[in-house]
Amino acid sequence: MAQCKSCGEDADELITVTVKGKKQRLCESCADEAKEQESIAEESEAVVQNMMGFKGRR
Repeated sequence: MAQCKSCGEDADELITVTVKGKKQRLCESCADEAKEQESIAEESEAVVQNMMGFKGRR
């Protein structure tokens, strides 16, 4: 059995997800949560950049 890096529980299948620029192997529920948090972070960064008048990307 493989073990999830986030929650530490055994899982039949692990999914590779990029979190904060690093690849992690997580169970399906943790992977969904990580994807959701990453998309929220990207959206909030875009809002702040628009508010500050930043035109480029980092």
